[in-house]
Order: sequence, then C-alpha cells, then structure tokens
Amino acid sequence: MLPGPTHKNRKKTQLRNDLLKQLYYQGTLSLNELSSLVKKSLPLVTNTVNELLEEDYVVECGLAQSTGGRRPLTFMLNPEKPRYIVAVAIDQLVTRVVIYNLLNKAVSPVATWMLDLHMEQAHEKIAGFVKDYITNSGIPNNHLLGIGISMPGFINMEEGINHTFFKPIQGGIGEYLQQATRLTVFIDNDSSSIALAELKYGAAKGLKEVMVVNIGWGIGLGMIVNGQLFRGHSGLAGEFSHIPLSLTNNLCSCGKRGCLEVDASLLVVAEKAKSAMLRGEKSSLRELFEQENQLPGDQVLVAVKTGDPLAISLLAESTFMIGKGIATLIHIMNPERVVLSGRGATAGKILLAPVNQAINEFCIPRLAEYTHLHVSDLAHEAALLGAAALVMENCNLN
Repeated sequence: MLPGPTHKNRKKTQLRNDLLKQLYYQGTLSLNELSSLVKKSLPLVTNTVNELLEEDYVVECGLAQSTGGRRPLTFMLNPEKPRYIVAVAIDQLVTRVVIYNLLNKAVSPVATWMLDLHMEQAHEKIAGFVKDYITNSGIPNNHLLGIGISMPGFINMEEGINHTFFKPIQGGIGEYLQQATRLTVFIDNDSSSIALAELKYGAAKGLKEVMVVNIGWGIGLGMIVNGQLFRGHSGLAGEFSHIPLSLTNNLCSCGKRGCLEVDASLLVVAEKAKSAMLRGEKSSLRELFEQENQLPGDQVLVAVKTGDPLAISLLAESTFMIGKGIATLIHIMNPERVVLSGRGATAGKILLAPVNQAINEFCIPRLAEYTHLHVSDLAHEAALLGAAALVMENCNLN
C-alpha cells in the first residue's frame, strides 16, 4: 500500500486551495491581502504564490492603487489556464448549463432546455443534456474541475441525494450524474446556491446577516449567518414557500394547505393573469401567452417590464405576500439586508414597493429600520454562479 499524504503536504495543498479560492472570489489581491485573508504568514504565502506563478495558475496584475505608500504588486487567476467549471441550474421547468473559466467568464453560450422535473426519466434527460453540452464545447474532461448543480428539493449534499425529485435512482442523482459524465459532481438546493452566489459575488458580499429570497416557481430562502451559509440542523433550512401565510385554502405542491407558494409564486401569478383575461381584462399577456418559446411566468416578467397594468398589479399582490413572510422572518433573524434574487428579480425595483409596504405594515418599526431591502443585480444568473461556486468550495484545485 502506498503511503498517504503527509500532514505537511496536506497543509500545503490546503493553503494552495485557499489562495486560489480567494483570488477566484476577490479578483485581484496583493500578497499582504492574501496573507490576511488566509491567516498565514507573508513569507509562506509569498512562496506558495511563486509556485502558482510557475504553474501558470496565477499571473501578475500590476500595481495596486496608491494608499500613500509603496504600491504593492497584485495577482489574479490566469484566464488562459485550462481549468473550467461546469455550472448547471435546474428548476422545476427549465435546465440551464454553462462552462465558466477561472474568472467566471462563460467560455461557451448558456444552453437552455425546457424540462419538467416531475416527468419520468428526467435524470436521463439531464445527463444527456450535460454530456452533449460538454462534448460540443470541445473541452476535455481533464480540464474540468467538476460539475456544480443547483436544483430544487430537499437535498443531502454529502450523499448527493435529492429527497424530493429523482427518488427512485439508486445512489442518488449526484452519483448517477457523476457516473454518466465521469466528472466530480456537487449538488445543492437552488435557494442555497443563489444565496451562496449573492454572498460571494452579489448583494450579500462582505455582510454577516442576510436573508436571500429566491423568487421563482416557488419562493425559496437562503440564510447567511455570521458571514456563512446557514443550512440548519439537517441541511434543510429555508423552506420559505411552505410558511402558512396563504389567504386561500388551496393545496400546495407539498401536500399541505395554506402555504405562501399557492399565493405568491410566478406560476400562480401567471394563472391569475389567465383567469383575469377570461373575465375580460385587457393585457399584453394575451399575445405573450400564445408564444411557446417562453414559460408563462417569464412572460409575466416581460409584461411587467413593459408596463402592463394587469401584470404589475398581480405581481404586486404576490410580492406583498412575500413581504408579509419577510416581515415574520425579520422578527426572528434581525438581518442587515434582505436580497430579492432568482428569476423574479429580473422585474427590478418594481418589487420593492409592495415588499416594503408589507414590512412597514407587519414588522416592528425598530426592527424594520435596521433591515435594508435590495433587488439582486445577479438575478437570473445567480443560480449558475452559485453552482460554479459550489465546485470551487468543494473541489481540489491541485
């Protein structure tokens, strides 16, 4: 039996990974900044960065801006280094795939497929899509660090199991896709992935206590506590959709009644719009819904951005209900910021007024005044970026 890695080698490998991750998330950093971030001595960090320079993992990036003294040399990851990440964002109706380089720049266009996760053999379809996409990219497997997958459902990250979808698969969806692609696969809940993206690249970066609300076909929640993603005791924290806030007694997809999702999801908004038009209300959605190239929920967002009164009114009703739920959560968590993210965030600042109205109506003023509401700039890309970050957080870069 060959001897395993020594403790010294493991520490060296860990330091290399930590330095590369800091550069991945931060962009450009000096040696002093890297030393501070990884909490290692400057000589040790300097020696390791020099090794990474020799391996073309890292390149010099000029001098930092002057702060009154000698300007330090900065470093960044080498965009020409042939190391890439496959990011897959799956929701209940759509699957998207892209390959990023070490600077999180797409090296091939995002591919999108309409796929209902409830259909039989959905796992085979996903595996086929991803395999074909990688093949068509022309990037060999040994240049790919792994596949990160963001998906809805109750997920056990360590075992790669989605307890909501793909349940009949022996070994779990993670192992199945790993065998199908011959690449290391990491999976996580979509709302957790979106919160991770906001923490690393978006509106939660540098903050300690943040709630990230994922507005989509359901209403998800990712929580950042003390600057870290909070998953709860069994990894299932954040089921915001299923807080019983509904004004109706409609049955939710979870099998319970009264869940927020039955009043506030984009799917429900689209169905309400269809019902309103059957009653004679005028809307540009009539023509939009006839187009088959986009889903009705996405067409609602298109109509909102073009000023359609019906779409705006229904989305405002939905986001008011979301705001009511957020008010409840503010009482529990007292966050510094609430970020509205995910697919629905493409509606932009029009989301702010009804959510703020609900917070002002249902939240204790002293708590509300310390919480700032923000619409994500990442929006629809957050799930893909979160899936990429999932690989970077867990893979070995050596």
